[in-house]
Amino acid sequence: MRVGCLKEIKNHEYRVGLTPGAVREYVAHGHDVLIETGAGSGIGADDGAYIAAGAKIAATAGDVFSRSDMIVKVKEPQPQEWAQLREGQILYTYLHLAPDPEQTKGLLASGVTAVAYETVTDERGGLPLLAPMSEVAGRLAIQAGATALQKANGGRGILLGGVPGVLPAKVVVIGGGVVGVHAARMAAGLGADVTIIDRSLPRLRQLDELFAGRVNTVYSTIDALEHEVFAADLVIGAVLIPGAAAPKLVTREMLSGMQKGAVIVDVAIDQGGCFETSHATTHSDPTYEVDGIVHYCVANMPGAVPVTSTQALNNATLVHGLALADRGLRAIAEDRHLRNGLNVHRGRVTSAPVAGALGYEVATLEAILNVA
Repeated sequence: MRVGCLKEIKNHEYRVGLTPGAVREYVAHGHDVLIETGAGSGIGADDGAYIAAGAKIAATAGDVFSRSDMIVKVKEPQPQEWAQLREGQILYTYLHLAPDPEQTKGLLASGVTAVAYETVTDERGGLPLLAPMSEVAGRLAIQAGATALQKANGGRGILLGGVPGVLPAKVVVIGGGVVGVHAARMAAGLGADVTIIDRSLPRLRQLDELFAGRVNTVYSTIDALEHEVFAADLVIGAVLIPGAAAPKLVTREMLSGMQKGAVIVDVAIDQGGCFETSHATTHSDPTYEVDGIVHYCVANMPGAVPVTSTQALNNATLVHGLALADRGLRAIAEDRHLRNGLNVHRGRVTSAPVAGALGYEVATLEAILNVA
């Protein structure tokens, strides 16, 4: 199979779908790899590094689209990209379709087979291809929030860890999953007063043991959420429903009860965000203010640290990418975890959460994956 990798074109997106090391693995499996010129520049990998790994260099993105059987990316295809996809081609990348009807329409029209990193599962019920970027985003959320809290950036002028004689900032993390754990770890490490809110008592018990009393845990109710958010200096939105749109847990009305200059960082923005007032921003213009509350809603947070993020992502995506390249649709048919990653196939929505969010009829995999 010929595997293609593009230079990402989303605003300030410096990650790349394949590292030179990953290219060597595909080549070792007998595949041809086509890399758009300059695709690895954001991680310091020039065309020569890819050539040395066994890849061929394409002059344009159009060459990669037209000549490749499988496209490996990082972020969801942009309109000029999904227009170049075609039936019979495999797209392997993050998609986040539930809050993005236009991208969904574009992928359906193309006829492409689209496997989303964020819905591939593992034996433990986890999301192994989403986890590394959730780890990065959780840790970055505290860095971004701490910066936004500075007075010159519109925040309250609070230092997360305080100093002797002055209380630290109060950080509230909504959601105790991978993002939430890593955000809490970073915030606690900086000396903040940290509370994690979740609606799973077993998970709260796990978190209490994990942090050994260094963070507070609170069961999520409307009253508890309001109480914690109103007192917070920094709120991290870390809620995930796999494949589906994020629930709007903090309403516009609730902002009026928050402290002026408080900051919210919505890590769930890829899935539509968990704050009613959230809308996606970019690294070039990351924040905006609503009712005196600073919002940071960058939709590709890990793109700010592309060297770390790309290596972590490739570590996770390589095994399934090789399976797709080696066996094509058969890999999806034979592996239930890859089947969970299949979101769109030849004009049909194959993910129940996406279909439910956008009003499509979900296609059964048995009906569409007729692999002899």
